[in-house]
Amino acid sequence: MSRGALEYDDFDPRQEALREALCTLGNGYFATRGAAEESEAGEIHYPGTYLAGGFNRLKTEIAGRIIENEDLVNFPNWLCLSFRHAQDSPREEGEWFNPLAVELLHYRQRLDLKRGLLERDIRFRDRHGRETTLTTRRLVHMDNPHLAAIEWRLRPENWSGSIVVRSALDGRVINAGVARYRELASTHLSHLSSEPVGQESIRLNVETCQSRLRVSEAARTRVYQGARLVDACRRALQEQGYIAHELTLDLAQGEGVRIEKVVSLYTSRDSAISEAALAAEEAVLEAGDFEALLSRHVQAWSRLWQRCDVTLKNGERSQMVLRLHIFHLLQTVSPHSIDLDVGVPARGLHGEAYRGHIFWDELFIFPFLNFRIPEITRALLQYRYRRLGAARRLAREAGYRGAVYPWQSGSSGREESQLVHLNPKSGRWVDDNSSLQRHVNAAIAYNVWRYYEVTQDIDFLGFYGAEMLFEIARFWASAVTWNAERGRYDIRGVMGPDEFHDRYPWSDTPGLDNNTYTNLMVAWLLRRALDAHALIGAECRQELGEALALNDAELSQWDAISRQLYVPFHADGIPSQFEGYERLEEFDWEGYKTRYGDIHRLDRLLEAEGDSVNRYKASKQADVLMLFYLFSADELAELFTQLDYAFDLELLPRTIDYYQHRTSNGSTLSGIVSSWVLSRSDRARSLALLEEALESDIADVQGGTTPEGIHLGAMAGTVDLVQRGHAGLEVRDGLLSLNPCLPEPLKQLRLRLRYRGHWLEVEIDGDEMHLHAPEGWCGVEPIMIRGQQHTFGAGHRLRLRFDHDQARWEAF
Repeated sequence: MSRGALEYDDFDPRQEALREALCTLGNGYFATRGAAEESEAGEIHYPGTYLAGGFNRLKTEIAGRIIENEDLVNFPNWLCLSFRHAQDSPREEGEWFNPLAVELLHYRQRLDLKRGLLERDIRFRDRHGRETTLTTRRLVHMDNPHLAAIEWRLRPENWSGSIVVRSALDGRVINAGVARYRELASTHLSHLSSEPVGQESIRLNVETCQSRLRVSEAARTRVYQGARLVDACRRALQEQGYIAHELTLDLAQGEGVRIEKVVSLYTSRDSAISEAALAAEEAVLEAGDFEALLSRHVQAWSRLWQRCDVTLKNGERSQMVLRLHIFHLLQTVSPHSIDLDVGVPARGLHGEAYRGHIFWDELFIFPFLNFRIPEITRALLQYRYRRLGAARRLAREAGYRGAVYPWQSGSSGREESQLVHLNPKSGRWVDDNSSLQRHVNAAIAYNVWRYYEVTQDIDFLGFYGAEMLFEIARFWASAVTWNAERGRYDIRGVMGPDEFHDRYPWSDTPGLDNNTYTNLMVAWLLRRALDAHALIGAECRQELGEALALNDAELSQWDAISRQLYVPFHADGIPSQFEGYERLEEFDWEGYKTRYGDIHRLDRLLEAEGDSVNRYKASKQADVLMLFYLFSADELAELFTQLDYAFDLELLPRTIDYYQHRTSNGSTLSGIVSSWVLSRSDRARSLALLEEALESDIADVQGGTTPEGIHLGAMAGTVDLVQRGHAGLEVRDGLLSLNPCLPEPLKQLRLRLRYRGHWLEVEIDGDEMHLHAPEGWCGVEPIMIRGQQHTFGAGHRLRLRFDHDQARWEAF
C-alpha cells in the first residue's frame, strides 16, 4: 500500500458503501461520494453529492408527533456516465455496463491523496465474450470550487463495433443514505428546468423545496481519439428532473477512445454571479480539457500539502491513513470555505448521517487548522458569530440570559437536535434529550480562545470573539444556582459528552447535576472571558459594554462563579462524572461482551432489553478524561487551584484507570482521548490506541457507520494526537511550547507549524529535535522546550538533544 494512496485490488459489492465514503472527492464547496460513474443508488451504491451549507427542512409524522428535520441535501448526481454496445443482436440493444453483470478480469481502484484523484483500472469480459479495458479518472477541482471532471479511456481488446455512451445529470435523487432515517420525509428537490446548452453540453436546474436554494449543474461531454476531437452522433434525452446526451461511436479493436465529462455547479447563494444557471453554463463552456484542469487542481493540492502534511516514520499504513484523514479534513473545510457561511459537519460532506449537522467536533478539528490555515478557523468561527442572535433566542426561550448554542446546528443556528430517535436494535422510537449537551457552549468559547492564542488575532477578538465569550459567560452565570449548604455554585439539568446518561434512574426529569467536565469548562471559560475583556482595549470595552449592557458588577459575578463552582469527587478523590454517579450500579462488562460481542452502543442494547444505561457506571466516552485532552497537567492544576480544590499529579493515572474500565468507547472520539491521556504514562498502549483510532473509519470498526459519512472529528483528532499529544505542542503564557514524547516505535515526526504568521519547521528524530524558522519569527520570543526557554528567531536553526540523565533537552 502506498504512503500516499488508498488502494483496492478487487470489486466487493459488500464493501462498496464504505469505499464510496472513503473515496469521496471534495473541495470545501461541494463533495461527491466515490461511487462509480455507471452506478445507481440502491443496496450496493449511493452516489451522493453534498454542498457545504446546503440544507433543507421537511416535516414527518413520527410516533404521533410532527417532527421537522433539517438535512444536508443530496443534490443532483453529476457522475452519470456509462456505455453499452449499440446492439447485441439485430433485435436486442446492448446492456449498460455493470460490473456485477460481467466477468472482471482485472480491477483496481486508487485514491491518489497527493493529487486528489480517484482512479479505476478495469478489464472485463461480457456475456458475448467481448473483452474491454476501461480506465477512469475523476477530480473535484481544488482550484476552482465550481468544477469537477471525469475522464474515461475505453479500449476494445478483441472486438470492433458501435457503442452508445450516455452522459447525464440526474435530479431525481432523494436523501436515502441512512437506513434509520428512511421513515422520514426525504424528497428535498423540486425540478425547475433542464435543457441542452449548445452542441456539447446539458444543464439541470433544481431548487430545494423549503430553503429555496437554487442549484444549477452543467455538463460538457467530449470524445477524443488520440488528440483528435471526435464529432460523435449525439442526441438529447429529457425527463422530469433528468437530462442526458447519448453519443454513438464506432470503435475498432485495439484502438482506444477518450471520453471527457466536465461539470460545473453553482447556487443562488454564490458571489460574483448574475444567476446560477448562467454561471454554470459559462463555466462549463470556458473550462479547459481534463489535463488542463488536472494541472491546476494538482497545483492547488500541492500548496495544501506543503502546509499540512505530517510525516511519520512508523509503517507505511499508519502514514497513509494519517494522510487520508488530513485529505478528508481539507476536502470538507478548505480555503474555499473562507468565503462561505458554513460550519464543520460532524460527518464531513461524505454522507447523510447526523443529517449533516454541526456539533462540537470543531473542538478536535481547529487545533490542526489553527497551526496551518488559521484563516479557515476564523471563517468557521464566524459561522458561530453570525448565529449569535439565534443562540441568544435559544437561551431566552429556556429562561436564561446571554447565549446558548445548540447541540446540533444547521442553516440558521436554531436547535436541530431531534426529539426522538430510532433504536435500530429494538425498532422503537425513543425520546432524545441530547439538546441538554450545553457543553457545546463551552467548546465554542474554547475554540475562540485557542484560535486567539495561536494567531494573536486581536481584531477578531475585538470584533467577534469577545462578544461570543461574553454572551456565553453570561449564559452560564444565569444557569448556575447557589448552594448555601456547600457554599458553592451548582449547574443542574445538563448532559455531558458521555451521551449515555441523560437522566437519573430515580428521576423522570431529564438532565444531570454538576457534570464535572461541564463545571470545570465553565470555570475556565469565565476566566477567559475576563481575560478577553482586559485584552480588547478601552474603546472596544466601552463599545461592547454599551451594546451588551455589561457592567463591573456582572464581571465580578463571573469572577466569583469561576472560583466557586462545585466539582463532585468520589471518596478516594477521583472526580466523579456527575453528582450522584457513585449511586449507579457497576455494569457486567464481561457478561455483555460474551453475550453480544460488540457492545460499543450499549445504550441501544440495553434499551432493546427493556433496560436503561442510565442505571449503570457505563459511558460511551469518559467525559472526565476529556479534560485531560483539552488541558495540560499544568493548566488543570491552575484550574483546580482556582476552584480551591487540591490537585495531585498522582490523581491523573488513578482517574484514567477508573474511567477506562467503565467506558464502552461507543464514540470514535473516545479512542483519541484514551490514547491522549496515556501518551505520557503508557506510551506503548497510547500508540496502540492511536493505531486503533487510525483504523476506525478505514476499517469501519463500528460496523456500518462510516458508509453513512466519515467521522471528521475522529480523523482530525488522530492528527492532533500526533501534533499536540506526542509533540507536546501548546501555547503557554504567550509562548510556543513543545514537549516531545514519541512512543518507542514512532521513530520520527516531521511537521510545519504556522505560529502568529510565521512558519516553523519541526523534525523530531528519536532523541534529537531540529527547529527552523525559514522566513521570520515573532520578534525575539523564545521557544519553550519541556518548560525551558530557548532563544529563537528568524532564520535560526535550533538543534537539541535529549539528556536522559538530566531529563531535559540541551542545545548542541
